[in-house]
Amino acid sequence: MLHNRYRAPGGEERAVANLVEMLSRHGHAVRLLERSSAELGRLGAAAAMTGGGLQPDAIGRAVAEFGADVVHAHNVHPLFGWRALEAAGRAGAGVVQHLHNFRLFCAVGIAFRDGAPCFRCAGRNTLPGLRLRCRGSVSEAAVYAAGLSLQQPRLLAHADRFITVSHFTAGRLIEHGLPADRTDVLPNFTPAAAVAKHSQAEAGEYALAGGRLVPEKGFDTAIAAARAAGMPLVIAGDGPDAGRLAALGADADVRFVGRVDPARMAHLRRGAALCLVPSRCDEACPYAAIEALADGVPVIGSTRGGLPELLERQLVLDGDDAAAWGDAAGRLWRDPAARSELGARALETARGLLSEERYHAELERIYDQARVNRRPATGD
Repeated sequence: MLHNRYRAPGGEERAVANLVEMLSRHGHAVRLLERSSAELGRLGAAAAMTGGGLQPDAIGRAVAEFGADVVHAHNVHPLFGWRALEAAGRAGAGVVQHLHNFRLFCAVGIAFRDGAPCFRCAGRNTLPGLRLRCRGSVSEAAVYAAGLSLQQPRLLAHADRFITVSHFTAGRLIEHGLPADRTDVLPNFTPAAAVAKHSQAEAGEYALAGGRLVPEKGFDTAIAAARAAGMPLVIAGDGPDAGRLAALGADADVRFVGRVDPARMAHLRRGAALCLVPSRCDEACPYAAIEALADGVPVIGSTRGGLPELLERQLVLDGDDAAAWGDAAGRLWRDPAARSELGARALETARGLLSEERYHAELERIYDQARVNRRPATGD
C-alpha cells in the first residue's frame, strides 16, 4: 500500500487506515509505505512533483522483499509519483491506483473555487490552476500545474486498474482521460464492528455536522437550517473558516466543539437526531455521511458529487437553498417517528452498499484483474 500523506489529514488517511486494517483482518499480508512532503521541504517536494517522484527503486525493492503481488496506491503526489507505479510493475506486482478525489488534474484535489465546483483544468491542461494560483503562491502553483500535466499520461499508463469512490467522480475523471475500461467504482466501506445494532435517532437531542471548517463544506447552510428549524446544532471540526462560522452562529443554538478524536465523534453521533452534510464541492464519498449512516443517524445531504448515490434513501437538497434545508430539518426535528424510519434506512445502507464484506469481495476481484491483466512495463 502506497500513500503520500496530505498536509492536513482527512478522509483519505482514514480510508487507507481502514483498508490496511480490514485486509489484515481478512488474512492478507499488508505493508503500508507512507511518505510526507514535510520530510524534504518545499524545494525537495517540488523536484519530486516535476520529476515524477523520488527513489522509485526503493518501491521495487520493497515489492521484491515483501513478495507483494499487488501494489495499491492512493495519493502519490509528490513523493511517489508515476515512477513508483512503474517500479512496482517492473518488480512483478499488479498496480491499482485509487483515486479518492480529482488530484489527477486538479492541484487542490477538490475541484472547487470561488464558491462553486471548478473544472477549468481539463485533462493535461492545468494552466488555469497556474493562472488562478490555486496552490496559493505562483511558484507552488507552477510546480503543480507542470507536475500534474507531465505525470498524468504516465500514471494512466502504469496502473493496471483504477478505483474511484463514486460514479459521479468516475464520470468526471473519465471525461478528463481516465480509461473507462480499467476503472471500477467502489464506495468507502464501514468496518463491520462500527455498524450500530439499531438507530437511536428518535431520542436525539441535536443536529450534528462535522468536518474541516472550510467554505466548500457548506457549514453556513447548516447554521441557517438550525436557526430556521429552531433546533440545536453541534459542529465538530476546525479550519480556516471557523471565525466566520462562529459569527454566523452567534444568534443561534450552535455549539462548536473543535476537532475531536474518533471516540468523541462516535459519542456525538449517538446523541444526534440528524446529521447535516451540506457540501458545496463535489465530494465523492465523505466519511461525515458514511459514519452517520453506520450509526443509524438520518442524513440530509447536498446534491453535489457522490452524495446523491450515497444518500438515495435519505434526504438530498440543493446545498445553496438554505430555506429548503431549514424546512426539511425542521420537519425531521419535530418528527421522531420519521427520524426512526430514516435511521433504520441508514443502517440498511451501511449493511448493504457500505458493508465491509461487499467491499472486500469487490476489492479481491479488482486485485485479481490487476494481477491477471498486468500491463507491460514501458519505461518512460
